[in-house]
Amino acid sequence: MLRPPAFGTEAVLEYSNSDYRVLRQGTFVRCGVTGNPIQIEDLRYWSAERQEAYSSPEAVLARLAEEAAAR
Repeated sequence: MLRPPAFGTEAVLEYSNSDYRVLRQGTFVRCGVTGNPIQIEDLRYWSAERQEAYSSPEAVLARLAEEAAAR
């Protein structure tokens, strides 16, 4: 059986260019690159186009590099 993460429950957000909307309440989201949890109050980086959150600027660059390599 899977145990819930120590941080609480996972939220579902809808990302826009400058903000996000909470679709399902929770205390964290997962980084779209690393899968690591990001506390909602620590969320600073996301992509409205890809609808994913990032744990750091390095994670954003990693996603951009993946997309560039796929072209």
